[in-house]
Amino acid sequence: MDFCSWTRRTAVLSLLAAGGCASTAISPMSETALATGRHGPIEVTTYGPLSGPTVIMIPSLGRGAHDFLQLATELAANGYRVLCPQPRGIGASAPLRVGAPLTVLAEDVADVVQALAHRKPVFVLGHAFGNRVARMFASSRPDLTEGVILLAAGGKVAMPPEIEHALVSSFDMSLPHEVRMGFVAKAFFAPGNDPAVWRTGWWRDVAEAQIAATESTPVEAWWEGGTAPILVIQPKQDVLAPAENAERLRAAAPERVQVVFIDQAGHALLPEQPRAVAKATLEFLNSMTRSGRSDMRR
Repeated sequence: MDFCSWTRRTAVLSLLAAGGCASTAISPMSETALATGRHGPIEVTTYGPLSGPTVIMIPSLGRGAHDFLQLATELAANGYRVLCPQPRGIGASAPLRVGAPLTVLAEDVADVVQALAHRKPVFVLGHAFGNRVARMFASSRPDLTEGVILLAAGGKVAMPPEIEHALVSSFDMSLPHEVRMGFVAKAFFAPGNDPAVWRTGWWRDVAEAQIAATESTPVEAWWEGGTAPILVIQPKQDVLAPAENAERLRAAAPERVQVVFIDQAGHALLPEQPRAVAKATLEFLNSMTRSGRSDMRR
């Protein structure tokens, strides 16, 4: 998404003291761990076998790791180790420092990888805002990056003003429920898809801090996503991150970027077309892991 014209209010954030590393089981398929990051503790939900190739997932603007539950479970069932950090300010993850750039969030990804990934390098998957963090990580730590998967990836092509208004209004909990959900539907979901699955899970202060990080970081610092192979899973009805973003990225590095288009899906994508997303993701991961490293790399 393009957030440059969103005028944000100042978020007053406090840092938590860094904790140790501990884990507790929350289901047969997952555990919750607390990793010590250089910028404070990070809560991480982990799935799948320790020995599997590792995929780390970064969620959408102002939303948490729970959005990846279905996809992470599917990947784990296919032998992958999945790490889902909670964004700073959600759960036990320390809030994001005011004015921190995207490089800080990329360092969080690296810290989680170093603490919890038994196999390196890793695959990094970013949804919406998370695509920026994923590309920043891949750009700054190519040594830790095996491949990059981007869901609904924006960055250069601006959204129309009325869509930006719908985006901002989606985080306004003072609005009547039905009015706010109308904005959620307009900004995030393809026509005809039910936005009720995203009725909850919105963190306005987290979104504001993430927008500030985006605004303080040049697009050029993360746009090409390092040197690893990239898969863009692009919803056809995405009005927040129009498909031209994916086309521009592929044009910038055609030898290592591929784009898969998903119909009947908007920017939310994950709850709209979970099977299509899982299929495209697994095909990319399996092709990479079967061949060791893709011929597209470097």
